[in-house]
Amino acid sequence: MGYCKVPCSALFLCLFIRFCLPYQSLAYKVEANQTAQLLIDASEGSARPIPQTLFGVFFEEINHAGAGGLWAELVSNRGFEAGGSNIPSNIDPWSIIGDESSLIVSTDCSSCFERNKVALRMEVLCSSEGTNICPSGGVGIYNPGFWGMNIEQGKSYKVVFYVCSTGAINISVSFTGSNGLQTLASTNIIASASDVSNWTKMEVLLEANETNHNSRLQLTTTKKGVVWFDQVSAMPLDTYKGHGFRNELIEMLANIKPRFIRFPGGCFVEGEWLRNAFRWKESIGPWEERPGHFGDVWMYWTDDGLGFFEFLQLAEDLGALPIWVFNNGISHNDQVDTSSILPFVQEALDGIEFARADSSSTWGAVRAAMGHPEPFDLRYVAIGNEDCGKKNYRGNYLKFYDAIRRAYPDIKMISNCDGSFHQLDHPTDFYDFHVYTSANNLFSMSHRFDHTSRQGPKAFVSEYAVTGKDAGTGSLLAALAEAGFLIGLEKNSDVVQMASYAPLFVNSNDRRWNPDAIVFNSSQVYGTPSYWVQHFFTESSGATLLNATLQTNSSTSLVASAITWQNSEDDQTYIRIKVVNFGSNSVNLKISFSGLDPNYVKLSGSTMTILTSTNLMDENSFKEQKKVAPIQTLLDNADEEMSVPLLPHSFTSFDLLKESVSLRITEADSASVSSI
Repeated sequence: MGYCKVPCSALFLCLFIRFCLPYQSLAYKVEANQTAQLLIDASEGSARPIPQTLFGVFFEEINHAGAGGLWAELVSNRGFEAGGSNIPSNIDPWSIIGDESSLIVSTDCSSCFERNKVALRMEVLCSSEGTNICPSGGVGIYNPGFWGMNIEQGKSYKVVFYVCSTGAINISVSFTGSNGLQTLASTNIIASASDVSNWTKMEVLLEANETNHNSRLQLTTTKKGVVWFDQVSAMPLDTYKGHGFRNELIEMLANIKPRFIRFPGGCFVEGEWLRNAFRWKESIGPWEERPGHFGDVWMYWTDDGLGFFEFLQLAEDLGALPIWVFNNGISHNDQVDTSSILPFVQEALDGIEFARADSSSTWGAVRAAMGHPEPFDLRYVAIGNEDCGKKNYRGNYLKFYDAIRRAYPDIKMISNCDGSFHQLDHPTDFYDFHVYTSANNLFSMSHRFDHTSRQGPKAFVSEYAVTGKDAGTGSLLAALAEAGFLIGLEKNSDVVQMASYAPLFVNSNDRRWNPDAIVFNSSQVYGTPSYWVQHFFTESSGATLLNATLQTNSSTSLVASAITWQNSEDDQTYIRIKVVNFGSNSVNLKISFSGLDPNYVKLSGSTMTILTSTNLMDENSFKEQKKVAPIQTLLDNADEEMSVPLLPHSFTSFDLLKESVSLRITEADSASVSSI
């Protein structure tokens, strides 16, 4: 898990000095005699299996999480379509190299791609000789990507673009520093007039000779004439499993072992208006033929390089189950009447066919043509997002539900309506539960599902987080409240089948929402304390929940759980105890086990992991990426009766190895037995 390991005695001394003493200066009343007891029944009879799918992740295209983030495309607005199909179009963030005496840049609808007709027209007025000589380095256009391209020495990048010209071309393709003065990689494309009289695809491989985290891509020339460009792409060759995902961001996800990934939203699915909602059919096929769209909820353009196919591929690469959220004919501001909803229903059915039908089917053949002949493992779909209270939701929902149930009886469907308090008035397999609130409220919701009916559909807590002043941009306080809430979900996993934090990613240059689990820019990434909380639950999905009863001598804010699981790496069985101390007092916790057969099982090889900090509002940053991160140490007093201190405002876990004790006959005993 990447925790720091230090000796146990040194750890407690350092943690006490670092964490406990500062709390006294904050006028907390530390009571020395706060105690609690955790009684754990480890017998098989009282244990209960936890769903394989309990903890996963939710990805939404928000905060430039995908465009300029998870999707490794370096060029922003690669098709010059960010202004829509009208011209002149918005070419931002593209900029011009040269002035009006040497270059005229505009857009027109001359592209060879039917679904994205806008292209960039570049009329070069200067040349390498004559009266109007081009400036040194030539004239042209450049793209800074998403707040700077991260170009690294020794790495290779594939640059692809389409070009058309009235004459011969000599185009310099290069990565440079942000001011254009430092050349990191460069090559020239030379072609005769006949070669480029029609739209022609050009592809070059550039290897960087230097590193610059704030680079740009340039297309320049000193040759007079008219040149058109379209669909300009720059991708690193080194992506996760070669599928176009940014390695270090995927690794952050892989490290928390998600069992599912919900995508692509969220409000991104709905749109402020239906015309700007995500539509899966517009996001598949060759990348250069995808029209892209303006996400009017989070207010930025995406080329939809990260489309429906890529989301399914991402889930497969992570070993997670995909959960597809599709639009049900409802946006934030307009709705399709139930009497007219059938085209949307058919679109959902076609999407399921694309994902899971064989390659002989209509949409399965499209998937196969994209390089994945085998079906994806799509088992869950969500019919809309946060639409339950809207006029047409129930009627529309039933149309989707009936059609999908007939065509795909095994598909599990998720309703937007909360069924945790009362029985729903429509059939569903799961109901969606979202909560964004203060730290105190969320911590208190650790008991939210204690009295929920165990009959009927199960809960999917697909969006939760502490928000507002308690959260900052990712505080320890928020993380501790979320940890308590998750322990409550784990203990209620007979009715709560899935849970995921939201939002998952934020590009630090475009914070549309605070806080988020993972923060990145063009070259760096770190996890917030909320991200590190997820690490404590990596083994929970598919584990066994033990009956754990907490007894306290005061009103100490404690929440605890215990699980047992099989570690695939060492093939050993462990017990993990998790405890959140949400209060300002240190607590002495006595842990007692029952149901362990002393003749066959002993506890050994134990570790303790703590998440805490000197201040409740402490956050991580690019400069201090693990200011608030788990610290792990060996625990040498593990037994059926053990006492451990819990620091104020902390999340602590104990991993105890269950080791079998074999009753062996020694050689001496064996010899004496044989001589009788």
